[in-house]
This record gives sequence, C-alpha cells and structure tokens, in this order.
Amino acid sequence: MSGSVPSGAEAPRVRRDWLAAAIVAAALSVPIAAVSGTAQAATAGGQQKTDAAATAAKTSVKKPGGHKATAPKMKPAKANYKGKHRRSATYVQVAAALAKTLVGDPYEYGGTSPAGFDCSGLTQYVYKHTGGGKPIQRTAEDQFLEFRMISHRDAKPGDLVFFHVDSDPDSYVYHVGVYEGGDMMVAATTYGEGVQYQNFTWAGDTVTFGSITHK
Repeated sequence: MSGSVPSGAEAPRVRRDWLAAAIVAAALSVPIAAVSGTAQAATAGGQQKTDAAATAAKTSVKKPGGHKATAPKMKPAKANYKGKHRRSATYVQVAAALAKTLVGDPYEYGGTSPAGFDCSGLTQYVYKHTGGGKPIQRTAEDQFLEFRMISHRDAKPGDLVFFHVDSDPDSYVYHVGVYEGGDMMVAATTYGEGVQYQNFTWAGDTVTFGSITHK
C-alpha cells in the first residue's frame, strides 16, 4: 500500500535499493567532474600556449626606426697636398741645394767643374747652373764687388759668404763660399779636403755676406 511503512522484511531491501541508487549516482557524477576538470586544464593550457605565442610574436616584430644610427666611416687623412699651388723655391734656395750636391768633389786651383773646384770656381759654377743660370765674376774679390752687401741676419741660404783679410769689410777678399744658413756654408777648401759643408765661425768678424737676388 502506498504511504505505508515498510515491513521489517522489506526494510533491508529498500536500504539496498537506496544504496544502489546512490552508488550509481556517485559513479555518474565522478566522470562528469573529471571531464570538467580535464577540460578546464586543457583550456588553461591552451590559453597559456596562446599567450606565449602572442608574446613571442610581439618580441619578434622589430619596431621601425628602432635600429641605432651608424656613423659613416672616415677615410684616413692624406698627407698634406703638395701640388701646383705650392710656392716655388727661390733662386738662392735652389743654389744652396745644388751646392750641397757638390760636397766631396776635389779641390783644384783654378778649377771650375766637378772634376776640381777652387773656392770662386765653385760659387761661379753653382750660380751658372741654377735655374736659368746667372753668370757671375770669376774671382772671390770680383764676386764681392759684384754682389750687394747684406747683413748676416738678412742672408739667405744660397747667398755668398766672403772672407776678408781683416775685419774691415772693404778689405781684400781671399775666399768665398755658398751660405747654407746659420753658421754653415759649402766651400772648396784646399787640396786633400775638397768641397766641404763646414762652419765658418773660425773666421770671426772677417766675414761679410752678399746677394744678387734680394736686399
């Protein structure tokens, strides 16, 4: 009868049916929860992979204009240019250079060539063979009279140095050389010594200087 209390014999059976129903319900609910959890884990993992891929894509994209500017490479500086605009050497500079090339040539009294020079033969040769050539007198005395007297301070390499018999600048000139600057000259000295690059301070105050190219 409906609504009647189960008899003592039926009570165990009712409890078994109820337990069986509960077990079935529990069995059905566990897989559902497991599946739900697995789906959530898969969803989370997929989201993480998606986030990681997006981050990698962002970092792989180069921002335009983000590179550093590189300074242009400079070529090594060239040595100072010496071209046609270079100031030409003066006549006396060339004469001074020519005289130095004759150092070591032999001495010869009356000589006027590299085969042998005396003092005035050397100076005459240098002036004759410099530039277009300037013919000058043959002896030291005559060259002194021909040249314009200048001070040591105004003398330039290539001018002439005259040696007097005493400190009087108008006294006789017995020797001559090509001035090379400072206290140096090139001169044909004597036998066995030939043409030398030498200091002339040994003559003291008996020297004068002359030029035919400048004051």
